[in-house]
Amino acid sequence: MNRRHFLKRLGAAALLGAGVSVSRSVSGVREAKGPNFVFFLVDDLGWMDLGCFGSRFYETPNVDRLAAQGMRFTNAYAACPVCSPTRASIMTGKYPARLRTTDYFGAPQPDTVQRHWTRDKPLLPARYRDRVPLEEVTLAEAFKQHGYATFFAGKWHLGPEGFWPEDQGFDFNKGGHDRGGPYGGKRYFSPYGNPRLSDGPDGEHLPDRLATETCEFIEEHRDGPFLAYLSFYSVHTPLMAREDLKAKYEAKARTIEHDGPAWGKEGDREVRLVQDHAVYAGMVEAMDQAVGKVLDALDRLDLTRETIVFFMSDNGGLSTSEGHPTSNLPLRAGKGWLYEGGIREPMIVRWPGRVQAGSVCDEPVTSTDFYPTMLEMAGLPAKPEQHLDGRSMVPLLRQQGPQKARALYWHYPHYGNQGGTPGGAIRLGDYKLIEFYEDSRVELYNLRDDLGEEKDLSAAMPEKAAQLRQMLHQWRSDVGAAMPTANPNHEI
Repeated sequence: MNRRHFLKRLGAAALLGAGVSVSRSVSGVREAKGPNFVFFLVDDLGWMDLGCFGSRFYETPNVDRLAAQGMRFTNAYAACPVCSPTRASIMTGKYPARLRTTDYFGAPQPDTVQRHWTRDKPLLPARYRDRVPLEEVTLAEAFKQHGYATFFAGKWHLGPEGFWPEDQGFDFNKGGHDRGGPYGGKRYFSPYGNPRLSDGPDGEHLPDRLATETCEFIEEHRDGPFLAYLSFYSVHTPLMAREDLKAKYEAKARTIEHDGPAWGKEGDREVRLVQDHAVYAGMVEAMDQAVGKVLDALDRLDLTRETIVFFMSDNGGLSTSEGHPTSNLPLRAGKGWLYEGGIREPMIVRWPGRVQAGSVCDEPVTSTDFYPTMLEMAGLPAKPEQHLDGRSMVPLLRQQGPQKARALYWHYPHYGNQGGTPGGAIRLGDYKLIEFYEDSRVELYNLRDDLGEEKDLSAAMPEKAAQLRQMLHQWRSDVGAAMPTANPNHEI
């Protein structure tokens, strides 16, 4: 046996040990076939926006079914309180601060802020990179290199043309380009005016169309292995729902009595405190129906047992701006803020035969963790330089006990459209510290006792605050985080 064939057989044996099936090709040589992957990423979906996470208004039976068949993560985080940075973190396994992809792509740069509503703020935003560098080996590229067919549908928002899904490892791209929302044509309804998605029949609904494209890819590549990444434009603005779903939730809203006030304040912004927005509810249910369409296709094609499914949101629910469509209570604030409402996400993993159905994990995880997790699941080699800031969740999924404690970090050196200000944050164990860059003040919270971040402990626990602040500063130095600067136009 020559060295090449020996190494191939040795690799196949290793994959068998990792739970990856091995089949015989036409030539008789044994070849590994890894599990299939379906990844659902929802835009702007809040932690409380699913029935399985506690919503009593929105109806999400298909995602609830997914949770009942898999593991629900209660302390899952996006790497940023806005979209593009989190999406980049999933694709690269790296913190946005390390990549300098720290704001949504299209946000003002320090030399263009004069034309933006933030022009008179105390700080100029840090300069950010508005594309994922082609030099990065993306999640899709890593799987493609090992024989996976790769498919992307929906919102990309990770760079201009030349940096779209087809340039970053995806064989197929249905709808992914530079825009952060469905802003062409009739928006959520055909004609779409999308350069990477052909128009359907007049009035066709975008979430359903993206699900249909995903199902067709899965059926055509049913012999696998494949990675299907369905990245919804939903439930991002513009707030638009099918008329039947809007009417359904308008009627439902009239039957609900709320225990407390409907509105509160977060800084100078109004914040929604109840879930009763009929249009948004219709958008959530349409997303859920699209998820169900894909899950049903896996069942119909007898692929469920060999397909791992992920479900996640890219940032917190929109509660303080742009229509204030949802409430994240008991979490504080929402999209664009470093409070829990802006970064804690509903996350579910279904791994048939490996993950206990209906299980729950309370360990903190973050969006950089998907990359190494999926590689390990597939029995593919981990290359830490490709996913420096991620850690495999496989031990958690297999309920092998808690992993070694680690700190999670956030860096958002920008002013958010939703009212948030430049800042950074660290979570270590139960404690979370937020540093506000305008005046360097900090707030410290014990999330186990105070999920709503109502009691600032920084004055009562100065040593803990100092420890976390020092760790945050050291991390920023280690990753080369770009900082905002004083705005010379600001009037004190």
